[in-house]
Amino acid sequence: MWWRVTIITLAYLLLGAHFMRYGQVVLCAAYACAPLLLFFKHPVITKLLQIVLVISAVLVWGMSSYNYIQMRITLGEPWYRLGAIMSAVTLFTLAAALCCNGIITKRAKANPYG
Repeated sequence: MWWRVTIITLAYLLLGAHFMRYGQVVLCAAYACAPLLLFFKHPVITKLLQIVLVISAVLVWGMSSYNYIQMRITLGEPWYRLGAIMSAVTLFTLAAALCCNGIITKRAKANPYG
């Protein structure tokens, strides 16, 4: 289960670094501290982290990818590699969201009564 927590933590740190790049320190701190919620072993908290990852993959990485690629196309620069990198980052974030399912399942098996 440690590898699931590591992947989730890396996804949140990557999102935090994205916001730090634009000087949004509060969002950066929120995303950087969010994986600490995994210490609370309640399934609702893990489900909330999963939902935030999915929404972030679509809104943050999706919109950033669109904006960056449009900027590169407008400037007449190559954008294929950027598209591949941003797709990989989005897929990594979605894979981290899937890792939350494994944590919820494993914790439910370990303690079936709550």
